[in-house]
Amino acid sequence: MTWFYKLNVIDGPLPLAIYGLTLVCFVVLLIRRPTPAWLWRIIGALAVGIGGGVALVLWANATNAFGGQLPFACRFWAPAGFAAALVGIVSLWERGWWRRVIAALLVILALVSTALGINAAFGINRTMGSMFGVSTEDQFDGLPKPAPSPTTDGPLYETWTPPADMPKTGKTALLSGERAIGSTGGFTPRDATIYLPPAAQTKNPPRLPLVVMMMGYPGNPDPSFIAAALDQLAAKNKGLAPIVIVADQLGNENQDPVCANTKKYGDVPTYFNKDIPDYATKNLPVLLDHKSWTIMGYSNGGACAFTWAAQHPDIWGNLVAISPDEYPGVEWRAEAIKTLFDGDETRFEANLPAAGLSANKGKFTGHLAVFTVGEKDPGFIPGVQKNAKLAEEAGFATTFHVVPGADHVVTALNGGIPFAMELLYKQLGLSAP
Repeated sequence: MTWFYKLNVIDGPLPLAIYGLTLVCFVVLLIRRPTPAWLWRIIGALAVGIGGGVALVLWANATNAFGGQLPFACRFWAPAGFAAALVGIVSLWERGWWRRVIAALLVILALVSTALGINAAFGINRTMGSMFGVSTEDQFDGLPKPAPSPTTDGPLYETWTPPADMPKTGKTALLSGERAIGSTGGFTPRDATIYLPPAAQTKNPPRLPLVVMMMGYPGNPDPSFIAAALDQLAAKNKGLAPIVIVADQLGNENQDPVCANTKKYGDVPTYFNKDIPDYATKNLPVLLDHKSWTIMGYSNGGACAFTWAAQHPDIWGNLVAISPDEYPGVEWRAEAIKTLFDGDETRFEANLPAAGLSANKGKFTGHLAVFTVGEKDPGFIPGVQKNAKLAEEAGFATTFHVVPGADHVVTALNGGIPFAMELLYKQLGLSAP
């Protein structure tokens, strides 16, 4: 089944074939001698389908049911898909068994096409596996061994000389089985993934900065977005890039533990702020100075990243938040307080970034914080601005960046990550200031 989970569902041959078959079935059902009764059925199906799809999109955008405005392409896929499916349904009573078979196929294909089209509009789940929450990453044959502490002084961009046989690109893999990161606080995460830059794949790799990243909700520990950005930067900087662990802050894509230690989901903070650091220190050639460690997240993961950067300045020297939620649980605050904190709002408030910043006042000098948000993401811009201001007031060297033309989904990632990494490279000594 590995081949199935690796199928590209964004722009590969599979979605194109399904879209084409859907269109063929739709056209075939319309090729017949019209009768008044048939015309009314088809017109009614088209009207109800298009109207229902438009209404659904308007409702979702008005209520922020999906965490922000839907991508523009959803305005086509929802009405078109619903209309095609209803045309198939009203054609199930056609004369001729072959027309009924095509009608049934159209219903199925229209729904599948709609799901694939909307998924492509979001652009986050690029494979069949990611749509079903199954990682398509292979395991490493072996992780690079931790290197001795560097004996030369100076930033890596000056002191590192890549060997001739260094790979040209980084490598991603699943940390599972014997290489899985253990969770000691009762939280059950999905397997993390890892990105090793070209320099880390050499026989004697240098110690490199560490980035721990989280994706959004719903989402998977997918390293492809950060890997693509870092491969481009590594190619310009002697194969240098941070080692990245993309870890799971959710447990599964249908739950939100709000970055907290709760009876229901276990101790998520311990997994990120103890278990992962211990694993990286023991198993990976990472720099031991925590000033070179970065906590990073997108959307839901961005809220966790800011929370833990605020709570643990001794662990995380830098912060990157790509289109982050304003704070953990912002989208379902009242219910989160009730179900995860036994109705205790004080406990909920104590888990917010502002509380961590207050408790660690004066400890963020020299820490970099980068916040990015899409230009076409109005529901998130105020919260990200507020967080950037909080970080700056706490002492972070803060950058707030609006990604031109980006919304809250794939364009936010593809625009925000490269911008943040450029700044992080300079901060970490991977490129010249």
